[in-house]
Amino acid sequence: MTPRESDGARLQQAATIRAAQRGDGHAFDRLVDAHYRSVYNTAYRMLGAESAASDATQATFLKVYEALGSFRGDASFSTWLYRITMNVCLDDLRRRRNEPLSLTDEDEEGEPTGERDLPDESDEPGRTAEQRELQRLVHEAIGRLPEDFRTVIVLYDIRGLSYQDIGAALDIPLGTVKSRLNRARHALREEMAGHLELFDS
Repeated sequence: MTPRESDGARLQQAATIRAAQRGDGHAFDRLVDAHYRSVYNTAYRMLGAESAASDATQATFLKVYEALGSFRGDASFSTWLYRITMNVCLDDLRRRRNEPLSLTDEDEEGEPTGERDLPDESDEPGRTAEQRELQRLVHEAIGRLPEDFRTVIVLYDIRGLSYQDIGAALDIPLGTVKSRLNRARHALREEMAGHLELFDS
């Protein structure tokens, strides 16, 4: 999720951005540290593998470094950063469009590996295996969605951006965000239709 920053945090980040724009390497490092996990998780959701997400994260921050001087604060820094992240991910997806996409990396025994940021919504130990299986199925279902649908699902339902922030990040009208998200959720439900009965309580 993307929590709303306090006024103090926004002022601090603005000062850090200005310092980085003046060439302060330590300030840029602080920006990377503050946003690395969010960028990586977004890239992981879009690309489905740790190595691809790591490469995309590095490419994103390289583009941020190169373009930081052009950032004027018309949108929030997070929104500007998400736009760059999504462009990097979509470029990567287009380059390897004909390759099969897996939304989980697996170890030698076929078990999922790597970081996951879907919340665990239950504290019941007996539900852990069920939740992991549901997460795996959701990962795979999202990976089968068209790029436009996958993008809005990741940004709204997983990363927690507002409609306005998504519109700014993707440069599309607010109405398009809402209609695309509705269609994406419908498509995701259809992808999951054959499995949801397994998780009825």
